[in-house]
Amino acid sequence: MKVRLKPGRERSLLRRHPWVYSGAIDKVSGSPASGETVEVRASDGRFLAWAAWSSQSQIRARVWSFEEPDKPDAGWLRGRIGRSLALRRALGPRDGSGRDNALRLVHGEADGLPGLIVDRYADTLVMQVLSAGIERWRDVLADALIEQTGCARIYERSDADVRELEGLPARTGAMRGDAPAVPLEIVEHGLCYAVDVIGGQKTGFYLDQRDNRNRIRELASGREVLNCFCYTGGFSIAALAGGALSAVSVDSSGPALELARRNAQANGFDAPRAEWIEADIFRYLRDARSQGRSFDLIVLDPPKFAPTERHAPAAARAYKDINLNALKLLRPGGMLATFSCSGGVSADLFQKIVAGATADAGASATILDRFHASPDHAVLLEFPEGEYLKGLLLRRN
Repeated sequence: MKVRLKPGRERSLLRRHPWVYSGAIDKVSGSPASGETVEVRASDGRFLAWAAWSSQSQIRARVWSFEEPDKPDAGWLRGRIGRSLALRRALGPRDGSGRDNALRLVHGEADGLPGLIVDRYADTLVMQVLSAGIERWRDVLADALIEQTGCARIYERSDADVRELEGLPARTGAMRGDAPAVPLEIVEHGLCYAVDVIGGQKTGFYLDQRDNRNRIRELASGREVLNCFCYTGGFSIAALAGGALSAVSVDSSGPALELARRNAQANGFDAPRAEWIEADIFRYLRDARSQGRSFDLIVLDPPKFAPTERHAPAAARAYKDINLNALKLLRPGGMLATFSCSGGVSADLFQKIVAGATADAGASATILDRFHASPDHAVLLEFPEGEYLKGLLLRRN
C-alpha cells in the first residue's frame, strides 16, 4: 500500500515530523485497512517513511520509520520496546537509592511507537493504546513488554478520548496476568503513594510531575502550602515531607481525596498539618480570599483545559482566573508553582496568561524556575507537540 503526498507537502516528513495529515495526501494506492502499514512517498515518488494508516483520524498516517529498509514487523516492534526500556535504564534511579518503582517506559512518538503509552507501577504495567497502528500490533507489544520487563501483569487503560478520533472504542481491563490490586503501592523519591490504576485519572497517577513534586518538597520547609487540583495528594505529601508547616489540599473528587488521606497517613503525616477539602477550585479560591486566608506556597496543577489550539481561548480564561485568584492569596515573598498540561497552550502563551493574571491581581512577580515533565517522558526534538507539560515557579515581590 502506498500513499503519495501533494507537491510540497513532504517538507515536514523531511524534517522527521512523524504525522501526516489528511490534507497532505494526494493519492492512496489500494485500500489500506485501519492500522495497516503504508509506504509514504513524495509527489515525485521519493520514499519518505513507513507509517501506520488511520482511516478516520485527521492524522491519517503516523510514522514508524524514516528508513526504507526498516519496514515494521513483530521483531522490529520488539526492538523498539527494548530501545525504550534501555533509555529509561540509562536515566538511572531518580532518588539515588534505587527504590523508586514507578516511571513511564514508553512515551509514544518520542520512542518511535506513536500512540503507545506504558507506565510501570511496581510489578504492574498500565498500557494505553491510542492509535490504529498500535491497536493492530497490540498483542505483539504486550507480549514484548511482559518478556522484557519481567512484570507480573499488564492492565489496559485505553479509555482516552483520542481513541474515538481513531475510530476505536474505549477498552479497559487485564491484558496479561491477573487484575492488579486496588490500590497499588509505589515509591517515589522515598515517599509511598497508593495508586488506583483501574479507576484513577490517566493511568492512575501523574508520573510526569515526579521531579516537580520533589522540587516542591525542597521549597516547602517552614511554609503554609495550598495545593489546588490536588488529586491524590502528590504535591501535598511532598510538601509535608519537606517540612511544610501545613498543607491545605483541594479537589472536586471525593474518591481522590480519600486516597490522598491514605497517602498522608502512610507517610506519617498527622491530621493537624494536612487539611483535605472537597470543593470546586474556582469557587474555593474566591471564598478563601473573602475568608482572609493566605499562603506562602501555592501549587496550581489543573487538568487539561485545552487539548487543541481550538480550545485555547476558553482555556486562557480559565488559567487566568485561577492564577489571578491564587496570586491574591499569596503572601509577599511567597511562591506560586503553576502548571499547564494543555497541548493547545504553548509555553509562551501560558507565560503571557500568567503575566496578565499577575498584572490584574495588582502584583509583581519574578520567574525563579520553569517546570517540565520528568525525563522518562522523553520529547522528540522533531515533535515539539510531545512537550505538553509546562510550568512556572514565581515569587511574589
